Amino acid sequence: MVDADKVQEVAENARINISEDEASDFAEDFDEVLEMFEKLEEVDTEDVEPAFHPIDISPETREDEKEETLEKSEVFRNTENEEEGFFRGPSA
Repeated sequence: MVDADKVQEVAENARINISEDEASDFAEDFDEVLEMFEKLEEVDTEDVEPAFHPIDISPETREDEKEETLEKSEVFRNTENEEEGFFRGPSA
């Protein structure tokens, strides 16, 4: 189904350099993965409800607590990227 030439084409599009041997190995691996998907297609899921999560979970939340904010000098203590009281980002 997937041949080494197709793998090389995809690798070139992704700008990944792979050898012919690697392309052949990947082609075999991709065929195995596709065979697994074919097996999944054979499973009868007609009366199965969709499951969005395999186990029931409830979100753990906490109340927000007000805390003291940092002083400006403390905020910029570990950075050299401070300019006029703001963080300086990279130049475009």
